[in-house]
Amino acid sequence: MALSYKARRRWSLVILLVGLPLYIVAAVTLVGWLERPSIPVELLIYVALGVVWALPFRLVFRGVGQADPDAERTEGGDPRS
Repeated sequence: MALSYKARRRWSLVILLVGLPLYIVAAVTLVGWLERPSIPVELLIYVALGVVWALPFRLVFRGVGQADPDAERTEGGDPRS
């Protein structure tokens, strides 16, 4: 079942405000369990983890920053008003 535009906007806010901070804490904890790797290796780990978190949520974030495609278009008016 496809999510509506408003549902995707709400879920993207939940993911960014709740899920992302939890993921950051988990990533820092994971890297902390490893013996201190060299700085380039640690940077590579953080970059990889920074990309991996967003992959499952691609469909939720797609098109959220654009105007609501489901809104009725009024002649000459802004659909957000």
